[in-house]
This record gives sequence, C-alpha cells and structure tokens, in this order.
Amino acid sequence: MSATLELTRELIACQSVTPEDAGCQELLIRRLEKLGFQVERLPFGEVDNFWARYGHQEPLLVFAGHTDVVPPGPLEAWTTSPFYPSERDGLLYGRGAADMKGSLAAMVCACEEFLQTREPAGSLGFLITSDEEGPAVNGTVQVMKWLDERGINIDYCLVGEPSSSVKLGDTVKIGRRGSINGHLTVTGIQGHVAYPQLADNPIHKALLPLAELASETWDNGNGSFPPTSLQISNIHAGTGATNVIPDTLHVDFNLRFSTELSDAQIRNRCESLFDAHGLKYQLDWQLSGQPFLTASGNLVEAASEVIREQQGIEAVLSTSGGTSDGRFIAPYGTQVIELGPCNQSIHKVDEHVAIVDLNNLTSLYRGIMEKLL
Repeated sequence: MSATLELTRELIACQSVTPEDAGCQELLIRRLEKLGFQVERLPFGEVDNFWARYGHQEPLLVFAGHTDVVPPGPLEAWTTSPFYPSERDGLLYGRGAADMKGSLAAMVCACEEFLQTREPAGSLGFLITSDEEGPAVNGTVQVMKWLDERGINIDYCLVGEPSSSVKLGDTVKIGRRGSINGHLTVTGIQGHVAYPQLADNPIHKALLPLAELASETWDNGNGSFPPTSLQISNIHAGTGATNVIPDTLHVDFNLRFSTELSDAQIRNRCESLFDAHGLKYQLDWQLSGQPFLTASGNLVEAASEVIREQQGIEAVLSTSGGTSDGRFIAPYGTQVIELGPCNQSIHKVDEHVAIVDLNNLTSLYRGIMEKLL
C-alpha cells in the first residue's frame, strides 16, 4: 500500500462532516512536524484551521485545502459505509475520497518525498481549514487575515480541489467566477381574493421585474470567463390558503459573475430595475466571493509542464465550476491554481477516487515543487 493511499484511508475514516475536523488535521500535523514544519493551530469560532511552514526564504509555495466534507446523506444508499474506506476495482470509496482528502494526502506525501532529496530554494506552507463546505467564514478567510497581519505573503498557492474531469490533470482551474446572493422581499397588502381592490398582491407586482431580471444580459464574458449568469433559486409567498392574497413575497437569486462586472454594479443594476417598476421591497445581499484569475505566471507554467511530462496531455486552463477557497487567497496578490483528482463523484453517494490517481497526483505535486523550488 502506498503512503498516499494509506493516509487517504486514515483521513476518510475521520467523520469530519463540516465544520467538524474529527482529527484529520492532527494526522496531517504529526506528519508535517516530523518533516520540520513549524505549525500554528488557528481555531476561529467552532472551526479548526492550521498554518504550517518549512523554511523562511522566498518564494513561498503553499498547499491549501479542507478537511471537512459534506454530509453523506442516507447511509443505506451507500454500498459500504461512507466513513469506512473500501477498495473495489481499483477505486477507493468513502466520503471525501475525491473532495478532498485524497489531495491532502498527496500534498503531504509529495512533501515527504521532496524533502528527502533536497532543501527547497524557497519555502513550503500548508493552509488547512475545516470550513470550506460550510459557511466559509471562520476558515481560510480568517487565516489569510492572520497571515496578512504578520506580513506573511504567499507567492504561489496550489489548492487541491478536484479539478480534473475525465483524466487526472486534464483540467487546471486558474480562477473562479464571483458569487453574490440576493434576498428580495416584496411587500403588499393582504386581503381576500374576492376583493382585490382592497389588497395589493406582491406576486403580481414582482412578476414582470423578475422576468426582466432573469432575461437580463449582464455582460458577454471574456477570454477567461463565460458571461455572467443569474438563477432564481427560491420563491415563497402566501399562507397556504387559496383565497388569501399574500402580503409578502420572498425571492432568492444568485449571480455567478465574471471579471467584466463588479458586485457594486450588480447591486446597482438590480436595484435600478426594481425601482423602475415601483416595487415596495427590501433587498439584502450576501457576497460569497469575488472572481479571481491567474491567467499566467510561474505556477500555471509549472503545473502545465509537469502534467505534460507525467500525464502526456495538455491541461485545459479553466474558470468553470463553483466557488473555492482560492477566492480568499488570490486577492492578496497570490498566484492560485486548483489541481486535484477527477470530480465526477464528488458530493455523491459512493464518492470515490482512482487509487492510481492518488499516486500520480503525489508525483504531480512533487514535480511542481521541483519546478518552482
């Protein structure tokens, strides 16, 4: 059994449903301390985080990731227990196998291999949280503030999110779209449906502006990002009775936006649209993350070269998918990419990773270190 497979199995066995860490970080810390990493445990609220560093020179290459996983769902739907690592047909099954305990194990084992052969011409770091799958308010964002206060600047950051689509290394994420949520409340006057002149139906008032909102062309995207998109995710109104006009309508919507727009522009355009229709409304906003992009640089070049040399393929440089903790790291001027195993089974029943990919991912991470340090 390879070191990466063994460590991945140990991590899967920890029932670290977000925001619980369940002992995962201590497993990693013990391995890193043996290598000479200096470790700072950084709990914020109910969230466990840690920062580890080897060396004091520049540049600083950091591996970033999360130990928390999404809930497994109905246990009876799994072929084997989600927290009992099992191997079948060359695959390792368990919650977190692909997202992203396999990557964490590969990062640590790659460092073990690398440091056995040389001293880095720079420094290595680890930024690990248990708050990526949850609200993401006491995890990486807080650690980055802590680092900034101490004047610690990260030059390169490799996030171990499962970026690959069909074959390991076929996709490297070089950025992500921004994400902003709108929570709209439209107010009216409750009344009997038989006497509409005595009421004011907020559903009727909101239908036209919501249709315009859904059909709005926000931008045309650019060479790195698709056009900004909006989706209405929740609508609620009414008492449940068929003969009562409601007094409020609640609507939730989300925009995934490119670097062509700012969150301030989105807010202004939405509010201007609702104002133009004379709605009586309250609109609350939640910014999940700004868009970020590492279009070029040493880190992108190193990852692309290593994938070409070891996997024999040209990686697609992509900004597709949801958000990741890279959105909290890139604003500090860090080159950020995401490289990890295939993502076809993530957040699903019987989540799994190819065992050969765990070993190959370890080699990819080691190769990137050799290119940069």
